Amino acid sequence: MNNIPTQVSTLNGGEWLIKESSPVDVFVPEQFTEEQKMVEEMCYQFMETEILPLHTKIDKEPALSAQLLKKAGEQGLLAAHIPEAYGGMGKDFVTASILMEGLGRGYSFSVSYLAHTGIGTMPILYFGTEAQREKYVPKLTSGEYIGAYGLTEPGSGSDALGAKTTAVLSQDGKHYILNGQKCWITNGGFADIFTVFAKIDGDKFTAFIVEKGFEGFTIGAEEQKMGIKGSSTVQLYFQDCKVPVENVLGEIGRGHIIAFNILNIGRYKLCAATVGAGKAVTQLSLQYAINREQFKQPIANFGAIKHKLSEMAIRTWVAESSTYRISQMIDDKEKELLSDGKPFNLAFLGAAEEYAIECAMLKVFGSELLDYCVDEGVQIHGGNGFSDEYEISKAYRDSRINRIYEGTNEINRLLTVDMMLKRAMKGKLDLMGPAMAISKELMSIPSFDIDDEPFAKERKYIASFKKAILLVAGAAVQKLMMNLDKEQEVLMNIADMAIKTFTAESALLRVMKLADLYGDAAVALQKDIVNTYIYDAADEINKFGKDALNAFADGDELRMMHIGLKRYTKVEPCNSKAARRRIAEKMMEEGKYCF
Repeated sequence: MNNIPTQVSTLNGGEWLIKESSPVDVFVPEQFTEEQKMVEEMCYQFMETEILPLHTKIDKEPALSAQLLKKAGEQGLLAAHIPEAYGGMGKDFVTASILMEGLGRGYSFSVSYLAHTGIGTMPILYFGTEAQREKYVPKLTSGEYIGAYGLTEPGSGSDALGAKTTAVLSQDGKHYILNGQKCWITNGGFADIFTVFAKIDGDKFTAFIVEKGFEGFTIGAEEQKMGIKGSSTVQLYFQDCKVPVENVLGEIGRGHIIAFNILNIGRYKLCAATVGAGKAVTQLSLQYAINREQFKQPIANFGAIKHKLSEMAIRTWVAESSTYRISQMIDDKEKELLSDGKPFNLAFLGAAEEYAIECAMLKVFGSELLDYCVDEGVQIHGGNGFSDEYEISKAYRDSRINRIYEGTNEINRLLTVDMMLKRAMKGKLDLMGPAMAISKELMSIPSFDIDDEPFAKERKYIASFKKAILLVAGAAVQKLMMNLDKEQEVLMNIADMAIKTFTAESALLRVMKLADLYGDAAVALQKDIVNTYIYDAADEINKFGKDALNAFADGDELRMMHIGLKRYTKVEPCNSKAARRRIAEKMMEEGKYCF
């Protein structure tokens, strides 16, 4: 057994980069309570009986999703993290995450579900007045009302504050008169309640609660999309739309606070959903590979196919490890803020904001994990994968949107580094001290000693990856200074280093915890997953780091930093082919994704 401390110590947002975590600090899915396992099973049954048999029909009739959301509401699937006072179950954030994952493999329905429970409900729940909550949230929780969110406009996507929709107070002071247009509105075709953003008097960016029947509010036709065809997506039009003044949501001129906080949570939820979808696509591809015969044997027997299946499983398992690590950190922070006397809405928003960096990273990793899985899934299916008769083609089309909404992956990469540097400038995150220590360390003779504790080698790799990030980021800040924000390629390189390191550490902490609970022999395949992922991550982190350094350094300075980067990304040889074969063969034996 490993010698793991028993005192849990929760890190603040971004601190994983400068502090070592212990396995006791992380929550892993193997720790689900009996109640949480029941929630997981309830999601599985709902998917199997209500959603998947209709997934083709839903694509042709988006309004079906509204009916299914009402069914989900009847079973309590919309209510997990909603306080009991508003008709919810008041469950912890980990339980809410299980729902997100469990209902994440439902194609178009999953998009409708995530939009309703996220951006459709949360703005009112967390920013509404008590009267607004009492009026709308119980009906959103039960599924009687469906929610939607109107932020994007034809001329403002990532630049949300560039919106042109206006709001002017009526002469009698009873209404705000909205004029403008919103686009790409998920659930818009059948929603009852909309959170809509407009600028009061042309500059005060403000949120409003708009009901479907309000005068001057019309809903456009369904968009014809590449994928998620069963998810209602429309434009909204406001022509002298009268919104009662009591439907202003939050403070006038502070709509950006609502928009950005809701996006933090949405990014996390999207990653949780992609974990569920990743498992489903891996299993779908596995079953096809077992049943499809070529050259008188199942194609699953071939090494090239085993490589694909195992890599799908590796990335999914790593994403799951990272997701539940953050779910518990958000939950712990929420409870801490509640105990400090914060009301429920400020406690949860504060917790989500604390881990905004990690939520941005998870959004990138989860969406790209699923894109990898569906792409390789199509490849495993061969020509059949290009046919609409096979489910994998739908999975491929539906996945692509994930890298665009909830903030494009490019925006989230830039935000990852920007938020870290801003926290450092505010004194919330000490990056300067560790970065300066790395500079001094480069001038010293490296130590090759590794203690004999379990996983010591792997822990040293992760610690070195963090040093690589600090080396590159510290040099970039020093060299580029005020121009750093204009060097987006460099920032995205650093973000990719951070994403690879955080996810690798999360996976390692999970396997360490499992080894302590069940013994090394019981987690041999999970160790294969982690070792393979770290081995590949080392080369990727090295490449991202070199690309960044090459962009702003030269001469002897560049050579020295390349030497340091090589030192911090050096790992021992790993027979990843054998490890991947063991992973794939275990799934073949079980006939399913089994990790």
